[in-house]
Amino acid sequence: MAVQQEKWFVATKKADFLGISKKYGIDQVTARIIRNRDIIEEKDIARYLKPELSAMYPPRLMKDMDCLISILQDKIQKKRPIRIIGDYDIDGVQSAYILQKGITRAGGIVTAAIPDRMKDGYGINENLITQAKEDGADTIITCDNGIAAIDAIAYAKNLGLTVLVTDHHDIPYIEENGVRTYLKSSADAIVNPKQEDCGYPFSGICGAVVAFKVVQALYESSNIPKEEAMEFLENAAFATVGDVMDLVDENRIIVKYGLEQMRHTKNLGLRALIQQKEIQPERLSAYHFGFVLGPCINAGGRLDTAVRSLKLMLAEEEAEAVTLAAELSDLNEERKKLTVEGVEESFRVIEDNHLADQKVMVVYLPKLHESLAGIVAGRIREQYNHPVFVMTDSEDGIKGSGRSIESYSMYDEMCKCQDLFTKFGGHPMAAGLSLPKENLEAFAKRMNENAALTEDDFVFRIHIDVPMPLSYVTKELIQELQVLEPFGNGNQKPVFADKNIHVKEKRLVGKNRNVLKLTLEDAQGFCYPAVFFGKAEKFMDFLGKKDIISIVYYPEINSYMGREEVQFVISSYC
Repeated sequence: MAVQQEKWFVATKKADFLGISKKYGIDQVTARIIRNRDIIEEKDIARYLKPELSAMYPPRLMKDMDCLISILQDKIQKKRPIRIIGDYDIDGVQSAYILQKGITRAGGIVTAAIPDRMKDGYGINENLITQAKEDGADTIITCDNGIAAIDAIAYAKNLGLTVLVTDHHDIPYIEENGVRTYLKSSADAIVNPKQEDCGYPFSGICGAVVAFKVVQALYESSNIPKEEAMEFLENAAFATVGDVMDLVDENRIIVKYGLEQMRHTKNLGLRALIQQKEIQPERLSAYHFGFVLGPCINAGGRLDTAVRSLKLMLAEEEAEAVTLAAELSDLNEERKKLTVEGVEESFRVIEDNHLADQKVMVVYLPKLHESLAGIVAGRIREQYNHPVFVMTDSEDGIKGSGRSIESYSMYDEMCKCQDLFTKFGGHPMAAGLSLPKENLEAFAKRMNENAALTEDDFVFRIHIDVPMPLSYVTKELIQELQVLEPFGNGNQKPVFADKNIHVKEKRLVGKNRNVLKLTLEDAQGFCYPAVFFGKAEKFMDFLGKKDIISIVYYPEINSYMGREEVQFVISSYC
């Protein structure tokens, strides 16, 4: 299997690190990391080090928010049935939960529907609209979808329905001769911070945060104490991490305080899921949102129906919550097994067809469960560092999911050949699409013809925040680094490196021999424990050829049998 090259880069951004260190009472290492995150102004540094809930932006800065709330209140007062249409991922489920609970609290008659991934595909569509009309709904409100549903919303309006859109996805457009014309549906109100003339200061929020803002504005207009809306902060935080939003600006505030809130959550479903995954609530982190709890919520929409995940969130009896949490956990274990099989098959297809030679990899796996296409695409991107689309057969042709690299805006590139699709949408880094089977070859060809990528774009880049000797690290510094959390997309965990390290001892451990434990010795003769997770046997083979290495690492405090020691987690080596 092809292995991509890797280059290490040391950040060289300048600042008065000593001055920042003294002013804010932090180590110069911490000051360097903050500068590397492009946080320069004093007010921004202070906000980063001590983010406050009061710094969140007012909901009514969003375009159409007042209009949407006015319509919503009118429907609530007239007791008109409202149908929420969400989506089948973490963001869509949390958005639907927030709106259902919030509108109900304001006195609304509200139900929620979530598309079936296999039958309906993504977002609002004619099937869901027809069902809403037959069920007696007067109004549809979307969440985490709807901005690109031009035809579907026109159909709903023709049926006499009021349509309110809340979304965060990119605005669809047509480009001719380099000029973009943005498309807009006939919805009665559209709340999406990405709209061109929207006055909201930060457009990088997820669908659940938009829903959270809607409920905040609704409560304000309904004279409901604003503190009540804050119960949904944990759901907004969960979705922000789960939808891989950048943890900057308002998102960082939401996740920081949402995490603290969820450690003591009153939501029976979340509490049951935390217990099911054997997470100590006080140690709950953004990692658990993205890689432990989140996949269980997603598993409902992948292998069953996301309605099960929404039921978990809405559970009012502990027994029901425990049962649903166990079912979702089991579904996720099945998803993991199918994912491993899909990834192995994808690598075979790539190697057999020399797809790694393509700038944009279009991998056709006809038997793959379509709900796993995005996960498999992500694993391929991790291995090859190319933009990749994983395509699979569906009832209506071919469906696929894409995952991209930093130098390639997937959504913009797809807009250049949207005539090939029956449906598409997404972000610069991820996308989903449907197309007729006969268009698959043309899709792969045009995506590659249009791609202005070079070989340098495919090189894995490791950006080192600080070259830092192992001997500099103390428990106090590790504890100070926690002020930079929560870590995640857009606010990555700091990256450190050291060189001329002697590997004094090494041994493989773990049931699958996938963990390497080491004793490292620096040039001064001091020894330190270290650990490497991943392709441990490959690292072991590397160490058979040389024992003086350079490492990329992150320090942690390892607690064992009541004893604490500094340990280094190695992420890369050469």
